[in-house]
Amino acid sequence: MKYIIVITTVGSKKDAENLAKKIVSLKLGACVQINKIKSYYSWKGNLEMSGEFRLMIKTIKGKYNLLQNFIIKNSKYDLPQIIAVNIEMGYNKYLNWIDRGLK
Repeated sequence: MKYIIVITTVGSKKDAENLAKKIVSLKLGACVQINKIKSYYSWKGNLEMSGEFRLMIKTIKGKYNLLQNFIIKNSKYDLPQIIAVNIEMGYNKYLNWIDRGLK
């Protein structure tokens, strides 16, 4: 399928909301969901923990490179998480809505 969910994180609610609004406005994603999370990770040899906000962006594979570049340019992180997960199946009316939201 051509549909994907791109997942990234930011450090503040304000940054998450600003990024989400821009992504939808630029039609890089049809929908962005924001969740508050706590992350544990290894960074420069140390165990770190931080509160973050996860953005789950519904889009199509054809928009991935533009979206990735946009996230990199607008991220405050040295190494932003940007991963894509294929949507293997979904409600056709919803998937069609994603298409319409990206035009």
